Amino acid sequence: MKKVLSIILLLAAQPVFADPMKKEIDYLMNYISVSSCLFDRNGNEYSGVDAVEHIKKKYDYFKSKIDSAEKFIDLSAARSSMSKKPYQIKCAGEDVVTSKAWLLQELERYRTTSGKT
Repeated sequence: MKKVLSIILLLAAQPVFADPMKKEIDYLMNYISVSSCLFDRNGNEYSGVDAVEHIKKKYDYFKSKIDSAEKFIDLSAARSSMSKKPYQIKCAGEDVVTSKAWLLQELERYRTTSGKT
């Protein structure tokens, strides 16, 4: 009986363990969607809202392999699965950067300001 109870408690606790990662991923998706920067995917530019729509589809596909916000960025928001070309971020008045570098920088800023580093 103790073993069954332990398993039930462990399974019930899973969402609690995943919550910080989900918060970070949700934060990053919101960050993209409200950004005025353009998201360049294979030579086509997309608004943040349109980019998030695509990223969510990739996230749903790779969800079972994602165990961190960094893995989310790498699998869902960094490059084309088809062409392998890195996604680019184009912000007015700034140099073009890869989406991976842009999102990792924002993730670090988020963690620093929320006390997670």
